Amino acid sequence: MRFEEVYESWTKKRLTQEEAAELLGVCARTFRRHVNRYEDEGLDGLIDHRLEQVSKLRAPVDEVMRMVDDYRTRHHGWNMTHYYSWYRRDGGERSYTWVRNKLQEYGAVAKGSSRGVHRKRRKPAAWPGMMLHQDGSTHLWVPGVYWDLIVTMDDATNEHYSMFFCDQEGTQSSFQGVRDVIEARGLFCSLYSDRGSHYWHTPEAGGKVDKSNLTQFGRALQQLGIEMIPAYSPEARGRSERAFRTHQERLVRELALAKITDIAAANQYIQTVYLPAYNEEFMHPATEDGSAFVAHQDMTALDDILCEQYERVVGKDNCVQFENLVLQIPPDRHRHHYMKVKVKVLRHTDGTLSIKHGPRRLARYDTMGQVLTNELPIAV
Repeated sequence: MRFEEVYESWTKKRLTQEEAAELLGVCARTFRRHVNRYEDEGLDGLIDHRLEQVSKLRAPVDEVMRMVDDYRTRHHGWNMTHYYSWYRRDGGERSYTWVRNKLQEYGAVAKGSSRGVHRKRRKPAAWPGMMLHQDGSTHLWVPGVYWDLIVTMDDATNEHYSMFFCDQEGTQSSFQGVRDVIEARGLFCSLYSDRGSHYWHTPEAGGKVDKSNLTQFGRALQQLGIEMIPAYSPEARGRSERAFRTHQERLVRELALAKITDIAAANQYIQTVYLPAYNEEFMHPATEDGSAFVAHQDMTALDDILCEQYERVVGKDNCVQFENLVLQIPPDRHRHHYMKVKVKVLRHTDGTLSIKHGPRRLARYDTMGQVLTNELPIAV
């Protein structure tokens, strides 16, 4: 109904002020203000002139165009969450919704369909250190090169404690991830992983793991008192799988933006730039206060636990044969020779080797089998 009709009925007292306001869908007080403006200025007085004014909070056009050009030239193809985190790191102060709407308005970002709410079936651990996930992802991280990204993360907080590239996932890379966590935080309760051959022996493909026949990694974690938990379905590793989707979406683009193509520079970038920013954005508080981490008392012995161990018998020449290498045992003051003695050959995470007889280290060797003189025992 038009205002003039209501106003005429009101002036002729066919409608009360409240009834007239109800017909126009406003309150009685607003109707009275409309009447005053109509009687002073006519229909022009009813126009809301605020619609003709530019808001003082509106962003300058040059700011909008700088952002749009920056996205198109440097970040084309990045999803909005990733780009917005980078935008904030570069000093941007606008809201996520404003940035998204402006990029969509200028056609830099396509409007996507809404996603359904993700339903979590399993609650996260209550404390940090109660359960950690470790997994690897093979991906084309830089043009023409496939690397494996090894991630060790906390189930309770989603914090990534260790993250690095390696040529191929295996026992040594898993040792390195666990070592990074223990050195930074301490011992944890359990580790959740897939059923890869370096984690578990599986007699039947796709079957249950053999918990009595431990791998090198399983033996090391048992020695540390850390429980290993195998995953029997992709859904069971949902947290790590979702994290890897994010890394594949973001890290590839950031490495390309930084023009990084070699693995050493990529790992340096992860430690100094990517990992701190990722944890700041995606880490969340645990559901309960506290921590399940326990300080490891003997850090010097950690190198001899998180390693591959092989039993060998010393030959008549006082040497040990190991993978096409001849490891000469140097003389020491405890005994003249070790012929026919059972010893252990340890391969450490840095590739060096050691020979141990019981608790004693007889010598340490480089990757070519040459004795490292700074590791020699006291000679005879």
